[in-house]
Amino acid sequence: MNKLKAAVLYECSTKIKAMCIFYAIQYIIVALIFGMIALFVGGENVGSNVLEVSTVVFVSVMGVLGYKEDFKALIQNGYTRKYIFLSTIFMFVFITGVMALIDTVIGNVIHHFRDSYFTLYGGLYGYGNFFANWLFLMALYLMFCSLFYLAVLIINKVGKMTALFIGVALGGILLLIIALFRFVLSGEVVRNVVEFFMKAMGFMGDGTINWVFPILTLLLIGAVFGIGSYAVIRHTELK
Repeated sequence: MNKLKAAVLYECSTKIKAMCIFYAIQYIIVALIFGMIALFVGGENVGSNVLEVSTVVFVSVMGVLGYKEDFKALIQNGYTRKYIFLSTIFMFVFITGVMALIDTVIGNVIHHFRDSYFTLYGGLYGYGNFFANWLFLMALYLMFCSLFYLAVLIINKVGKMTALFIGVALGGILLLIIALFRFVLSGEVVRNVVEFFMKAMGFMGDGTINWVFPILTLLLIGAVFGIGSYAVIRHTELK
C-alpha cells in the first residue's frame, strides 16, 4: 500500500505543475478577452464560451503523458504494471476531480456575471445543479484520459504503422455504420437508436432531463477504456 501511495504521489506531482501552468495561461487569455471586449465592444458579449473544451484537450494530453513519462520512470524503479496502472487511475481521478471543480466554479461564476457566456454542462442541461455539473465534467474528463491512455498503450504495443492501420479500419467501420443508418436501416430502427442514445445522455422522451444518466454513461465508457488499458499494459514492454 505504501508503494502504491508513493506511485500515486509521484504521478500527481508530475501533473499538478502542468495543471497550474495550464490554468494560468488559460485565464490570462480569458482576462485579456474580457478586457478587449470591455474596451472595444462595451462588454455586451463574452466572446468565448465552453472553456471546458480546452480542459478536455489538456486531460487528453495528460492521458498520453500518463504512459509516456510516468510508465517509464516507475517501471525502471521496480513498480509492477498493476501498481503503475492503479496509480495512473488514481492520478486521473484526482486531477480530473480538481479540474472539474475549478471549471464548474469558474464557469458558473462567469455565467452569473455574464449570462451570454455558457458552460458545456449549462449549455446542455441548464444551470442550478452544481454537484451534477461537477460530476459530469469529472466523468467526461476521465473518459478522455482513459481513451487517450488506451490509445498510446496500443500504439506502443503494436507500433505506429499498425496503429495507423487500426485507426483507418475504425474510421472505415464508423463510415459503414453511418451508411447503414442512412441507407439500410428502417426509420423506426434509427429513431429507436437515437432515442436510446438521447436517454443515455439524459434527455428523456417526455422533455425532462435526468442528470444521472449522462454521468453513468460517461463513467461506463471510461471504464471500458480503462479495462482495455489494463489488458494492454499487462503485456507492455519498456521501449
